[in-house]
Amino acid sequence: MKDLHALEQRLEHRYQNIGLLQTALTHPGYVNENRKGLKNNQRLEFLGDSVLSIVVAQYLFEHYTSLPEGELTKLRASLVCEKALHQFALQIDLGEFLLLGRGEENTGGRQRPSILADAFEAVIASIYLDGGLEEARKFVLRFIPKHLNVKQVEVNFDYKTALQEFVQRNKQETLDYQTVEERGPDHNKTFVVEVHLNSNVIGTGVGHSKKQAEQQAAKEALKLMGYELS
Repeated sequence: MKDLHALEQRLEHRYQNIGLLQTALTHPGYVNENRKGLKNNQRLEFLGDSVLSIVVAQYLFEHYTSLPEGELTKLRASLVCEKALHQFALQIDLGEFLLLGRGEENTGGRQRPSILADAFEAVIASIYLDGGLEEARKFVLRFIPKHLNVKQVEVNFDYKTALQEFVQRNKQETLDYQTVEERGPDHNKTFVVEVHLNSNVIGTGVGHSKKQAEQQAAKEALKLMGYELS
């Protein structure tokens, strides 16, 4: 593994607990092969996703005061999707520092969008836990373009956001995504995700990343609920 101090310089954050950064860079496949009390980055990824969302949402709310909710949602989706996070990770050559299992290493894992996007979110969480929200905010905002135009932003349709907005018409309804199955080797996993409305399964999705599977589950749920998909 490369010197983490070199990555600290790229992140522009000096860690009090460098172990947080190491965990953020540790893919589950590496842990499965080594199993020496190591932690993988999945829990940090979960937290980083939320930190990223609030930072981006607040930034858009404060800087694009004339945009309605729908356009703000589209802009946010364009900045937190896997495609965007993959590009952000490439900007700091994050793939060079990842701890990967042999399967991922031998099949281009250091450049794979899903792996890099997940690791980027985990890094956000590591900075948040180590230095607080303001440090995480400073890091995230480095990657946000200064001028965004909702008509020019390329946005893959965000089925999760559409489903959330559809369900929010009834304030008592709650959505929950659950990974119910993981298939295949670590370097080529397939995930099966269910989306629950309250306690009822309303959609199931399959994908090579959890995010992809969640989008497919949301798409199926929207069809079931009669939502017009373009």
